[in-house]
Amino acid sequence: MMEKSEKKSEEVVSKDISGDQKHVCNICQKTFTLESSMIAHRDTIHNNQKNYACDKCKKKFEFRSHLSRHQISKHKSRTDFTYDRCDEKFVKRSSLFTHQKLFHKNQDDFTCKKCERKFENKSALLKHKKIFHEVFKDYLCERCAKRFGNKHNLLVHIKTVHDGHKDYRCDICEKKFKRKSHMLLHQRTVHEVRKNFACDKCQQKFGHSRSLIYHQKTIHEGRREYACDICEMKFTQKSHLLLHQRTVHEGRRDFACDKCEKKFATKHNLLVHQKMVHERRKDYACDKCEKKYGKRSNLIRHQKTVHIDQKDYTCDKCKKKFGERGNLIKHQKTVHYGRRDYACNKCEKKFGDQSNLNRHQKTIHEGRKDYACDKCEKLFGQKVDLFLHKQTVHEGRKDYGCDKCKKKFGRKTNLLLHKKTVHEGKKEYACDQCEKKFEHKWLLVQHNKVVHES
Repeated sequence: MMEKSEKKSEEVVSKDISGDQKHVCNICQKTFTLESSMIAHRDTIHNNQKNYACDKCKKKFEFRSHLSRHQISKHKSRTDFTYDRCDEKFVKRSSLFTHQKLFHKNQDDFTCKKCERKFENKSALLKHKKIFHEVFKDYLCERCAKRFGNKHNLLVHIKTVHDGHKDYRCDICEKKFKRKSHMLLHQRTVHEVRKNFACDKCQQKFGHSRSLIYHQKTIHEGRREYACDICEMKFTQKSHLLLHQRTVHEGRRDFACDKCEKKFATKHNLLVHQKMVHERRKDYACDKCEKKYGKRSNLIRHQKTVHIDQKDYTCDKCKKKFGERGNLIKHQKTVHYGRRDYACNKCEKKFGDQSNLNRHQKTIHEGRKDYACDKCEKLFGQKVDLFLHKQTVHEGRKDYGCDKCKKKFGRKTNLLLHKKTVHEGKKEYACDQCEKKFEHKWLLVQHNKVVHES
């Protein structure tokens, strides 16, 4: 009697809030409300006792419920729940769920087919699809009509975009950011030059996994899944499509500069304009030629195309190569397809892209020449023309030499034109009235005026 009472006293080691006794397993310290449950646990788990044997196949089980399930499924051939990924069948739904968790958890692929982001479970994937790829965004910004999937993102949008709040400042370069995560990413990739995500096809490295996925999807796979229903132009992101429709087809320019009243489609472009034009800031210098740029993307583009001479995009119709995919698309659209979708409302002249139309209207119809040479006070409508003027006229630089006659040129376009007309004998401008051909377009225009119009 004494032995039994001592054993029992060892098992009862605590009481809960209600005063009920807790029976604790003396091996693993697991607690049970009933002593019988604790004993059954100890006998089956720790002592590996299997007291329930099947009378047909002699297989043994720890619990009576397991024996009953075995007899129903194996000997009575009842399997009410099946899984489509394997041939297993189950009597109880809970057994099916347990099987899925244990054996097929790692096989579940919760990857978004549109942007390839991966998620831990199906609910997170569905939420992502709803917010980013479906038009179910219930929180509307009253200032710009942009929609958001939750209230928090709407408030952050209003605070950062419309109120202009940037509460996070980089302590190295004092650049400001809307979110702390953006500042930390900036410090990690720009100042620490940490790029831990490498492309397995071209070895280009990125500071963020999203940038790598975007690079692979657009550059190597050429995927553009968002098509404009007006001009059929395709985009890699839905946000780019919406911006295209809003700015190109609706003509919206919601962000005006308070210094020159020039308008922009995005606040980012407005800030870049103010920094580059009015503040004259060029924070990104090339370490090879000391040329400076106002945007980091322009510096990278310059280094890739000028110093590395990397041109990854080849036209499949004329084999001409380009350093940027956008320039290739623009080339194909205007040269090979003859598309001029942007018409001037003053002279009906048409252009292949919006930037050329804006430049035409500013320089031709408005007569604006905002860029003055500080040496001869000559005015230019474009900054690039001012730069080339200084380089060729005042510095006397002619960096582009012909490899056939050693003649040198200040502009690459002039060199290419020289080769095409002088050495290759090409005359691409034909008169549609007398079929006479010319090397230059201005010669064709002059010919028409003198010969046919007179």
